[in-house]
Amino acid sequence: MSRPDDDRAYVEQVGDDRALWEPTGTTPRAFRLIQGYLWHPRGASLDMTALLPATLGPDVHLLLDAMPSAPFAFFDDGTPSATQVVYQLTVLAIVQPGHDPAEFLRSAAERLETHLNATPQGVGWQLMSDLREVD
Repeated sequence: MSRPDDDRAYVEQVGDDRALWEPTGTTPRAFRLIQGYLWHPRGASLDMTALLPATLGPDVHLLLDAMPSAPFAFFDDGTPSATQVVYQLTVLAIVQPGHDPAEFLRSAAERLETHLNATPQGVGWQLMSDLREVD
């Protein structure tokens, strides 16, 4: 078998394939920076949206969604999750072309930590860095 007259070599594309269909990266993109859970006892009348800011910096947003129930039965200390109000917490950044979303992570995490540490006794959280694009 002979090779066709095509001199283009096959190049393996690993990772983000956006350059294949949007080579110039001309539009801002949304990335999760931090994802996790926040909770407090059901008996505590706390408004978490009033206790935490909606933004953690320019183009960095804090999203808080109450969940009907936790995705687990017990917390690490043995507390039944049914005794707690659980929220999904997401920190989202709008990243301009040419910027790395990881640039936002450290400052957003520090600001979020300051606000979480100022919440009332009984509020708990479990958070992880995420750095995935929101489709």
